[in-house]
Amino acid sequence: MDKVTIIIPFYNCTYINQAIESALNQSYKNIEIIVVNDGSTIHNEKVSAYLTKIRYFEKKNGGTASALNMGIKHATGDYFAWLSSDDIFHPEKIEKQLHFMKTVRAEATYSNFYLINELSHIISSPQGVGYQTEADFLKRMSRGCVINGCTVMLKMDVFREFGLFDETLLYTQDYDYWLRILSRYNFVYYPEPLVNYRIHKNMGTKQHKLEIRKELVITTKKHRFKMNELIKNALQK
Repeated sequence: MDKVTIIIPFYNCTYINQAIESALNQSYKNIEIIVVNDGSTIHNEKVSAYLTKIRYFEKKNGGTASALNMGIKHATGDYFAWLSSDDIFHPEKIEKQLHFMKTVRAEATYSNFYLINELSHIISSPQGVGYQTEADFLKRMSRGCVINGCTVMLKMDVFREFGLFDETLLYTQDYDYWLRILSRYNFVYYPEPLVNYRIHKNMGTKQHKLEIRKELVITTKKHRFKMNELIKNALQK
C-alpha cells in the first residue's frame, strides 16, 4: 500500500490547526503528515496538540520553498502532496487522487478546487481549469500558473530526478517547478474539487502583489525557450 506524504509549511498562520485536522481526517490512512515551522513567531501553540500525530520540524524563516524542501528531505512516502497552512483538504482528497494517478498511470496530477472565506464557507463555484489538448495546457502555462499547488500530487521519484524547489524564489517556486518537470511529465487534471483554498486579508498573494508580478516575469522568461519547444512538439503530435 503506497504511502503519501503531506507537507504543511507553517508561518504565522492562524488556520494551521484546520489544515492539520483536514490532513488527519483523510479517508486514506497510509499517510505521514510533516509540518515544517518556517520560523513562525505566533500561533505555534495551535500545533502543540498534534505533535504525537504528525512529524514536526522547525527552521529559520526562509520561505515556502525552503519549508517544502525540508519536508521532502525527511519524507518517507511514495507520493507527495502539499497543503498550505490556511487551506483545507477534502476528506477523500488523497484517496481519490491517488486512485486516479494509478488508473491513468500519471506521475503528476492536479485537481479542481473551491474558494473559501475566513469562516471556511465555500464562496465560489469550482475554480480549476482543464484543457482540451496538451498544447492548450502548455500555452497557458507558458503565460502563468494555472495549477493550484495544494491540488498537486506527484510521485516522490520526480524530486529524485529534478531536484527540489528553488529557494531563491519566494513566490513562484511552485510555478517554476511545474515548468521544470513539464519537459518530462504531463500534468493530468482531475476535475473534482479536492481542496478548499482560503481567501483572507493576510494571504501572501494579497500582501505581496508587486513582488509576485516581478518574480512571475522572471520565471516565465527563464522557461520561455523550453516552453516554446514543448508547445511546438505538442502541436506536431
